[in-house]
Amino acid sequence: MTTDFATSDTPIGPFTALVDADGAVLASGWTADAENLRQLIHPSLRPSELRGRDDLGEVTRAITAYHRGELTAIDAIEVRQKSGEFLIHAWEVLRKIPAGDPVTYTEYAAISGRPDATRAAANACARNAAALFVPCHRVLRIGGALGGFRWGLPVKRWLLDHERGEAQLTID
Repeated sequence: MTTDFATSDTPIGPFTALVDADGAVLASGWTADAENLRQLIHPSLRPSELRGRDDLGEVTRAITAYHRGELTAIDAIEVRQKSGEFLIHAWEVLRKIPAGDPVTYTEYAAISGRPDATRAAANACARNAAALFVPCHRVLRIGGALGGFRWGLPVKRWLLDHERGEAQLTID
Protein backbone atom coordinates (compact mmCIF):
# COMPACT_ATOMS: atom_id res chain seq x y z
CA MET A 1 0.00 0.00 0.00
CA THR A 2 1.29 3.46 -0.93
CA THR A 3 0.40 6.55 1.07
CA ASP A 4 0.68 10.13 -0.13
CA PHE A 5 2.33 12.82 1.95
CA ALA A 6 3.00 16.52 1.63
CA THR A 7 4.90 19.00 3.74
CA SER A 8 3.58 22.52 4.29
CA ASP A 9 5.44 25.52 5.59
CA THR A 10 3.91 26.91 8.79
CA PRO A 11 4.92 29.72 11.15
CA ILE A 12 6.36 27.09 13.49
CA GLY A 13 8.19 24.97 10.96
CA PRO A 14 7.41 22.28 8.41
CA PHE A 15 4.23 20.28 8.91
CA THR A 16 3.81 16.93 7.16
CA ALA A 17 0.63 14.91 6.74
CA LEU A 18 0.25 11.35 5.45
CA VAL A 19 -3.12 10.41 3.97
CA ASP A 20 -4.65 7.15 2.83
CA ALA A 21 -6.31 6.55 -0.55
CA ASP A 22 -9.56 8.05 0.79
CA GLY A 23 -7.79 11.23 1.94
CA ALA A 24 -8.02 10.41 5.67
CA VAL A 25 -5.05 11.55 7.75
CA LEU A 26 -3.05 8.61 9.08
CA ALA A 27 -0.29 10.64 10.71
CA SER A 28 0.83 14.26 10.89
CA GLY A 29 3.12 16.57 12.77
CA TRP A 30 5.59 19.44 12.74
CA THR A 31 8.37 17.67 10.86
CA ALA A 32 9.58 17.18 7.31
CA ASP A 33 10.37 13.51 8.06
CA ALA A 34 7.55 11.50 6.49
CA GLU A 35 9.26 8.21 7.35
CA ASN A 36 9.24 9.08 11.06
CA LEU A 37 5.50 9.76 10.79
CA ARG A 38 4.95 6.48 8.91
CA GLN A 39 6.37 4.63 11.92
CA LEU A 40 3.69 6.19 14.18
CA ILE A 41 0.86 4.56 12.20
CA HIS A 42 -0.70 1.41 13.64
CA PRO A 43 0.86 -1.64 11.91
CA SER A 44 -2.48 -2.68 10.37
CA LEU A 45 -2.77 0.72 8.64
CA ARG A 46 0.94 1.43 8.04
CA PRO A 47 1.76 1.85 4.36
CA SER A 48 4.70 0.04 2.81
CA GLU A 49 5.60 3.00 0.59
CA LEU A 50 5.38 6.77 0.73
CA ARG A 51 4.79 9.05 -2.25
CA GLY A 52 5.55 12.75 -1.94
CA ARG A 53 3.08 15.26 -3.34
CA ASP A 54 3.13 19.04 -3.55
CA ASP A 55 -0.36 19.25 -2.11
CA LEU A 56 -2.98 17.02 -0.47
CA GLY A 57 -5.98 19.10 -1.49
CA GLU A 58 -8.44 19.59 1.36
CA VAL A 59 -5.90 18.47 3.99
CA THR A 60 -3.26 20.97 2.84
CA ARG A 61 -5.87 23.74 2.68
CA ALA A 62 -6.96 22.94 6.25
CA ILE A 63 -3.35 23.01 7.52
CA THR A 64 -2.75 26.40 5.90
CA ALA A 65 -6.08 27.83 7.06
CA TYR A 66 -5.58 26.68 10.66
CA HIS A 67 -2.13 28.26 10.89
CA ARG A 68 -3.55 31.49 9.43
CA GLY A 69 -6.21 31.66 12.13
CA GLU A 70 -9.17 29.62 10.86
CA LEU A 71 -9.07 27.33 13.87
CA THR A 72 -12.02 25.15 12.87
CA ALA A 73 -10.57 24.35 9.42
CA ILE A 74 -9.15 21.09 10.79
CA ASP A 75 -12.45 19.86 12.23
CA ALA A 76 -13.92 18.38 9.04
CA ILE A 77 -10.79 16.47 8.03
CA GLU A 78 -11.20 12.72 8.38
CA VAL A 79 -8.64 10.92 10.53
CA ARG A 80 -7.99 7.18 10.58
CA GLN A 81 -6.19 5.68 13.59
CA LYS A 82 -6.45 2.21 15.05
CA SER A 83 -5.97 0.88 18.57
CA GLY A 84 -8.06 -0.39 21.43
CA GLU A 85 -11.59 0.79 22.16
CA PHE A 86 -10.60 3.35 24.82
CA LEU A 87 -7.90 5.01 22.71
CA ILE A 88 -10.15 5.32 19.68
CA HIS A 89 -12.87 6.86 21.85
CA ALA A 90 -10.37 9.14 23.60
CA TRP A 91 -9.07 10.41 20.24
CA GLU A 92 -12.65 11.16 19.17
CA VAL A 93 -13.15 13.11 22.40
CA LEU A 94 -9.97 15.13 21.73
CA ARG A 95 -11.48 16.29 18.44
CA LYS A 96 -14.38 17.82 20.39
CA ILE A 97 -12.27 19.97 22.73
CA PRO A 98 -12.77 23.51 21.41
CA ALA A 99 -9.81 25.59 20.29
CA GLY A 100 -8.86 28.11 22.97
CA ASP A 101 -10.46 26.08 25.76
CA PRO A 102 -7.86 23.51 26.89
CA VAL A 103 -8.62 20.92 29.56
CA THR A 104 -6.47 19.14 32.13
CA TYR A 105 -5.56 15.48 31.82
CA THR A 106 -7.95 14.84 34.72
CA GLU A 107 -10.80 16.63 32.93
CA TYR A 108 -9.95 14.84 29.71
CA ALA A 109 -10.12 11.46 31.48
CA ALA A 110 -13.54 12.38 32.88
CA ILE A 111 -15.01 13.51 29.56
CA SER A 112 -13.57 10.36 27.97
CA GLY A 113 -15.72 8.33 30.38
CA ARG A 114 -12.95 7.12 32.69
CA PRO A 115 -12.52 9.75 35.42
CA ASP A 116 -10.02 7.65 37.37
CA ALA A 117 -7.87 6.95 34.30
CA THR A 118 -5.74 10.07 34.06
CA ARG A 119 -2.71 8.05 32.97
CA ALA A 120 -4.74 6.34 30.25
CA ALA A 121 -5.86 9.76 29.03
CA ALA A 122 -2.25 10.95 28.95
CA ASN A 123 -1.34 7.77 27.06
CA ALA A 124 -4.01 8.57 24.46
CA CYS A 125 -2.30 11.91 23.88
CA ALA A 126 1.13 10.32 23.69
CA ARG A 127 0.00 7.67 21.18
CA ASN A 128 -1.87 10.08 18.91
CA ALA A 129 -0.30 9.90 15.44
CA ALA A 130 -2.45 12.63 13.88
CA ALA A 131 -1.30 15.79 15.66
CA LEU A 132 -3.28 18.95 14.94
CA PHE A 133 -6.25 17.03 13.51
CA VAL A 134 -6.57 15.18 16.82
CA PRO A 135 -5.56 18.17 18.96
CA CYS A 136 -3.77 16.59 21.90
CA HIS A 137 -2.03 19.94 22.43
CA ARG A 138 -5.27 21.11 24.08
CA VAL A 139 -4.63 18.94 27.17
CA LEU A 140 -2.61 20.38 30.06
CA ARG A 141 -1.42 19.35 33.48
CA ILE A 142 -3.31 20.56 36.55
CA GLY A 143 -2.33 24.16 37.17
CA GLY A 144 -1.81 24.84 33.46
CA ALA A 145 1.66 23.32 32.99
CA LEU A 146 2.17 22.14 29.43
CA GLY A 147 3.13 18.54 30.11
CA GLY A 148 4.64 16.65 27.20
CA PHE A 149 4.21 17.01 23.46
CA ARG A 150 5.88 14.92 20.75
CA TRP A 151 6.64 18.05 18.68
CA GLY A 152 8.16 20.02 21.55
CA LEU A 153 6.83 22.35 24.22
CA PRO A 154 7.56 25.53 22.20
CA VAL A 155 5.24 24.20 19.47
CA LYS A 156 2.56 23.31 22.04
CA ARG A 157 2.81 26.77 23.62
CA TRP A 158 2.55 28.43 20.19
CA LEU A 159 -0.54 26.37 19.32
CA LEU A 160 -2.28 27.25 22.59
CA ASP A 161 -1.39 30.93 22.20
CA HIS A 162 -2.52 30.83 18.55
CA GLU A 163 -5.88 29.43 19.60
CA ARG A 164 -6.25 32.28 22.10
CA GLY A 165 -5.26 34.81 19.43
CA GLU A 166 -1.97 35.61 21.14
CA ALA A 167 0.67 33.77 19.07
CA GLN A 168 3.85 35.33 17.80
CA LEU A 169 4.61 34.91 14.13
CA THR A 170 7.14 32.14 14.84
CA ILE A 171 8.43 30.19 17.81
CA ASP A 172 11.69 31.16 19.46
